[in-house]
Amino acid sequence: MPAFRPSLLAFLITSLSVQNALAAEADTAFDTATQLEPMVVTAPPMSDVLTVTTDPKAPRQPIPAHDGADLLKNIPGFSVIRKGGTDGDPVFRGMAASRLGILLDGEMILGGCGMRMDPPTAYVFPEAYDEVTVLKGPQTVKYGPGNSAGVVMFERAAPDFSTTPVQGEVSLLAGSADRNDQVAHLLAGGQKGYIDLSGTRSDANNYEDGDGNEVHSAYTRWSTNAALGWTPDNDTRIELSGARSDGEARYGDRSMDGAEFDRSNLGLSYEQENISPLFNNVKARIYRNYVDHVMDNYSLRANSGMKMVSNPDRLTKGASLSSTLALSNTTELEIGVDTQRNEHSLRKASSMSGTPDYESLSRVDDMRFASNGIYAELDHRYNAGHSVHAGVRINKDKAEDLRSNKTTSDTDDNNTLRNGFIRYEHQLNSTNRLYAGLGHSERAADYWERSKNPAATSTMMTGMASTFDIDPEKTTQLDIGALHNSKDVQASVSAFYTKHKDYILIETLPEVSAFASNARNIDATSYGAEADSRWEFTPGWNSTATLAWVHGENDSDHRALGQMPPLEARFGLNYDNGLWSAGALWRLVAEQNRVAEGSGNIVGQDIGKSGGFNVFSLNAGYRPLDDMLLTAGIDNLFDVTYAEHISRSGAAIPGYESTTRVNEPGRTLWLKMQWAFK
Repeated sequence: MPAFRPSLLAFLITSLSVQNALAAEADTAFDTATQLEPMVVTAPPMSDVLTVTTDPKAPRQPIPAHDGADLLKNIPGFSVIRKGGTDGDPVFRGMAASRLGILLDGEMILGGCGMRMDPPTAYVFPEAYDEVTVLKGPQTVKYGPGNSAGVVMFERAAPDFSTTPVQGEVSLLAGSADRNDQVAHLLAGGQKGYIDLSGTRSDANNYEDGDGNEVHSAYTRWSTNAALGWTPDNDTRIELSGARSDGEARYGDRSMDGAEFDRSNLGLSYEQENISPLFNNVKARIYRNYVDHVMDNYSLRANSGMKMVSNPDRLTKGASLSSTLALSNTTELEIGVDTQRNEHSLRKASSMSGTPDYESLSRVDDMRFASNGIYAELDHRYNAGHSVHAGVRINKDKAEDLRSNKTTSDTDDNNTLRNGFIRYEHQLNSTNRLYAGLGHSERAADYWERSKNPAATSTMMTGMASTFDIDPEKTTQLDIGALHNSKDVQASVSAFYTKHKDYILIETLPEVSAFASNARNIDATSYGAEADSRWEFTPGWNSTATLAWVHGENDSDHRALGQMPPLEARFGLNYDNGLWSAGALWRLVAEQNRVAEGSGNIVGQDIGKSGGFNVFSLNAGYRPLDDMLLTAGIDNLFDVTYAEHISRSGAAIPGYESTTRVNEPGRTLWLKMQWAFK
């Protein structure tokens, strides 16, 4: 199939203009038509200024997500670094890892694996949450420092028992590669309190790419969540929550697999509304997240040589307190403080004669981090819908190197991080809104960036090199855009221009050894745009179109910035009459010729140029009962063999075909049932 060419950019922009024009004519003809919500979400649109909100329980194509990254890849601007069947790393606007904040019900969770087997999204089963919100760019200071690319929030809604005291949901999914998912959620309560219970499980075998080659990618994952709430009055809610999850996963990009992803969580939150004319609310939260991760090269793959196992863990504790003040009828000020501590430790073992006994070994702490922040964010609304939004944040961050064999051993790195933004929003009329914002974000190096070993371990001396003292990254970004929301057409376009000072670049060092990599500061520039539209051109029928493009420059070395995804567009056609639904999705991705081989971020580095591809998918749905929905789909209908540009390189694994990149799944069939009772 032909590759996607940049000329489609002009086509999409023209399409958006034509849709707006046609919709204006269609308004009169369909004034009495019933507006139908789409049954299958192919690409969530931008719902507010720099905000994308999506329902993770809604049926969608490609195949419904089994982890956080899998869900995010459907949002314009997101890509996923493929490693295997699960636990990919999300990338937004070419920025990955700590540049993109991930919060689960307001809590931070950090993975343990030094090679990013378990990014925060690996511990998310999306359907266990009620809403996922993406905030683009450094345009808020509420959720911690350093979220230069944006913030992703997976959130559960406050319970509502106005109609029934017992409610719940059940869903089942079956698909190719023996994929099977089960989700159950039960909520019961009343005026004074509630109990909320949920459980998820997802399992799949190795999938095949379009050429029929099996990819080392099988996984099993499960999670349980429980919450006990007390609501002494209509304005107060206190909730004690806990979670436990685990799983295993095979990876086609490396020499080890994930044998355990044991996570435990405990949290306590307090919310009170309508306190006084000045104080709208007070919110407080404390939490503890612990991740115990095991990776080895023998339990999930054949191995006749040295058996190795590594067992890192991470303990994250945090707390936050905030309040919203009504300074006037048009002005609100949120003020808050937060703190977070996390400790990382490691133990590992190897054996030629049997299974390594790592559990008898003591853990060795290698790094410790602390962050304390204070912020204020102001929203002021003028008449006629115009508004100004601004915020400032100051954080004191500390990192401690606890390793005993490095040049930076027993040293501290202390940084003061400053973040802020200001944005103006202008309501042109009832359907069109413009905005422009300038934001600044500062981010200290994370565990993975500080762990890089530029001299490898060929001798005891070279193994002592360290990148622990790398400078904080500073990002200044301009965001501009427009939103259109009329009866039949919803559309948006957003663009950004970013200057990165002391950008933390990760490079492989093959001239030193196969295991050597370096972290260093550079100056860089990135810019790009996203666009989306949905047109209800006749009752029951709608079309969708999205576009995402990003360009990155390494200004210090006068070359491309690594790990920039290529131009991508999606087009959808959907029908939904409330009983039956059907849809088609066409995804087109351009070739990427601007690369910096061996250069990128802590998740991956550029492998080389990549070709373009396009993938066509179909879906259908039927609602036999008001509270039951059946959906089915065929992803990659024409069984195309392809890999994402930012995919990790394929590893040499016995019994599997080695590929340049980890290929995406070939033709995939799936069927899903959802039942809700209220």
